[in-house]
Amino acid sequence: MTDIEKFEGFKQSLIDENEENYGAEIREKYGNQTIEDSNATLKGLTKEQYDKSEHLRLTLEETLKLAFNTDDPAGEQAQKACDIHRQWLTVFYPDYSKEYHIGLAEMYVADDRFKANYDKLAPGCTEFLRDAIKIYCQSK
Repeated sequence: MTDIEKFEGFKQSLIDENEENYGAEIREKYGNQTIEDSNATLKGLTKEQYDKSEHLRLTLEETLKLAFNTDDPAGEQAQKACDIHRQWLTVFYPDYSKEYHIGLAEMYVADDRFKANYDKLAPGCTEFLRDAIKIYCQSK
C-alpha cells in the first residue's frame, strides 16, 4: 500500500468514526448537505494540508495555555490564539465567517464533549477561548 493510499484510508477512517459517533446528531442539526460537504473537504485535503492543520492545532493548544495564564481574553496572546484557531478552522471550513467562529465557540462551551477538548488544557479554558473569540471577531 502506498503512502497516498494509507493517507486516503486514514481520512476515511476519521470520517467513518465521526459518522459512527455523531452522524445522526450532526445530520439532524446541520443537514445532510453540510455534512457531505464537510466530509468532501476532509477527503480532498492533501497530506501537506492535513499536516498544516495538525501543526496549527498543536500551536493553538500551546498558545491558548499561555493566554489562559494571563487571564486576559483581550490580550495579545489570547488574540493570537484566536487567529490560529481561525486559520485551523479554514483548513476544514473554507467558508469561514465571524458568525460561524462565534457560534462554534458557543457550542464548545455548551457541549461537554467539545468542552473537554479545551478544558483538558486547564479548567475554564473553553470559556476563556469563547470570550477571546468574541473579542477577536468583534475587533476584526
